[in-house]
Amino acid sequence: MKNKFELEYSINSSPKILYARLNSPAGLSEWFADDINIQGSIYTFIWDGTEQKAELITKKENQLVRFKWTENDDDSYFEFKINKDELTGDVALVVTDFAEDDEKDDAIVLWDTQIADLKHTLGL
Repeated sequence: MKNKFELEYSINSSPKILYARLNSPAGLSEWFADDINIQGSIYTFIWDGTEQKAELITKKENQLVRFKWTENDDDSYFEFKINKDELTGDVALVVTDFAEDDEKDDAIVLWDTQIADLKHTLGL
């Protein structure tokens, strides 16, 4: 069974600029996948010639994007949530994902790498 986990990354960027990298094909292809095709709410992510399809199930402008892999039969999803601290103005990206217990460490390493790529595209 897959278990939910959350990772939080401090991102020194405006929510609007960050959201564009999480929601648009051009933004996502800069750091998340080699290429992305969209048909309706289905995003096809391409890595090294391998395709995976995910449905965009929720989005809130400058706040949240949630996808569900189409081949998964369970309730798992992956989500990008932008949190902005009202007092300090600090922006954090919270990634929610699901993994089997024995795959969680690998998933965390993968997200750490992906978010490092995201920060690089943002010039951070």
